[in-house]
Amino acid sequence: MAEKFVAYVGTYTHENSVGIHVYDVDVEHGALTERSVAEINNPSYLTIAKSGKYLYSIADEGVASFNIDQNGDLEKTSQKQIGGMRGCFVEVDTKNRYLFVGGYHDGRVTMMRLNDDGTIEGIADGIFHRGVAYTKTERRIDHPMVSCVKLTRDEKYLLAVDHGLSQVKVYRIDYEAGKLKLVDIIRCILDSAPRTIRFSHDGRFCYILDEVANIIEVYSYHEEDDKPVFERIQKISVLDKKYGMLTEATCMCQSFKGDYMCVSIDGYNGMSVLKRDNDTGMLSFEQITKISGDFPKSVSMLPGDEFVAVMNHDSNEIRTFQMVHGERPYVLQRSAPVKVNQPNCVRILKLQ
Repeated sequence: MAEKFVAYVGTYTHENSVGIHVYDVDVEHGALTERSVAEINNPSYLTIAKSGKYLYSIADEGVASFNIDQNGDLEKTSQKQIGGMRGCFVEVDTKNRYLFVGGYHDGRVTMMRLNDDGTIEGIADGIFHRGVAYTKTERRIDHPMVSCVKLTRDEKYLLAVDHGLSQVKVYRIDYEAGKLKLVDIIRCILDSAPRTIRFSHDGRFCYILDEVANIIEVYSYHEEDDKPVFERIQKISVLDKKYGMLTEATCMCQSFKGDYMCVSIDGYNGMSVLKRDNDTGMLSFEQITKISGDFPKSVSMLPGDEFVAVMNHDSNEIRTFQMVHGERPYVLQRSAPVKVNQPNCVRILKLQ
């Protein structure tokens, strides 16, 4: 029996969209076909439980949980406030104990306790980032803005990317008490404005995407004397030349095999592809290409690593491209764009 996949696209619901759009995914041809929509206000970011039974979403009112049925459709089961301003990123541990929320507008990291049935119980802990940072690019003082929260692969630590402070704060997680404790700070390049972070599939390397600097900082990760150790081993541009002040990296994804990274580029309205060495974790630039749309907010590889889906936020569409590697690598659009209002995030699930 052929494997079946569904894609969940989080949107902004200012205009025509009403929530989370659910698509059947044809991985052989890189095509998405809409099957249903789950209504919710501004589900800008999503995450899926490892079990594949639950989906969690940002909402104007806080965070919400959904059951995923056998066809991949969604049923809303709970919604809770997060104790701060509107969140922008959600992460869940593999045992489905806690939901972690990043707050861009107020610089807050929130830890939400989950029930056995996947619903959200309420706030376990919350921490506001403090401090200021001088931004030479715009000559102003910036403030904390948490743009991403990500668990290490061993799930001992939560990394909170602070876009405003150009830092990544590292928190030790106490799962029994439901508490976060700051144990380290990764100081990114001054005024680089880190946007998001990803870990290699084996957990040995982490990749920090700096929006303003248009680079990826590569760090090795291990524990030493029960403490996290992050060492920067590389910084690499996601551009092949300078494209001006308005070019900014927005999101990145890793291929399922781990041998490529794709990065969406705002301003240039394109996508970069970088080859990854699975042994050393190091990256090398391969290509950059236009994506025929405006403001690519998110990218995701489709299972099989042959196609990549790009969420073009301002042109209200999803486009999929076939990746061709070799001596002269390129990407090729194979299917018609899928119209959806202000797509912001995509998550793909293999149905059981």
